[in-house]
Amino acid sequence: MQPTPQVDSTNFVIAAFQGGGWGMVPIAIVMVFVIFIIFERFMTLAKLSVDKKDFNDKLFGFILRGDIRQAITFCDSKPAPLTNTLKAGLVQVLNRRPDEEVQVAMDGAALKEVPVLDGWTAFLAVFGNVATLLGLLGTIVGLIHSFRAVTNADPAQKATLLSSGIAEAMNCTAFGLIVAIPAIIAYGYYQTRTQRIVNDMNESSMNLMNLIVANRDKIKD
Repeated sequence: MQPTPQVDSTNFVIAAFQGGGWGMVPIAIVMVFVIFIIFERFMTLAKLSVDKKDFNDKLFGFILRGDIRQAITFCDSKPAPLTNTLKAGLVQVLNRRPDEEVQVAMDGAALKEVPVLDGWTAFLAVFGNVATLLGLLGTIVGLIHSFRAVTNADPAQKATLLSSGIAEAMNCTAFGLIVAIPAIIAYGYYQTRTQRIVNDMNESSMNLMNLIVANRDKIKD
């Protein structure tokens, strides 16, 4: 029995790309943007994430001792949306502002941090949909070409021309989905990570506010 021939995956991908016609080019451009955003978001969120429990334990320790200046310095040492939000409230505490202004300062700081957390994440969903639509467009164009080609073709060539057009259409469909599926999965993942950080900011600011209200008398100048 003859051994099964090995298929070179690289040559297969190149052949599929070339066989997909012009529709592959815009999908490839979208793929470049998707890859860039995925890596950019991964690196950015890694830098903006903080261990909430460890940070809050240390920060709240300074507040219990009444050392607000040291608490602010500690926030400055770990710049991130969570730390920036809590720092905004601590600055108002240091200035002896009322509780309402402390809470407003933290709410305002949190609103400023949300766009930083979101970044280009929304474009992953956009590019995922665009890649799917481009794949569909390439499919339709490929089918149109195939049926036009066989209209006045020699009967002996009709099957070849028809299969060539259908292959072009299927290649575009597959390539569009290959780009769209990771983009949409990454969008959901980064949305979840961003929401988790926002929830940590809201929870920590609430806990900080309660701690400040209960320990106002310990605050040092």
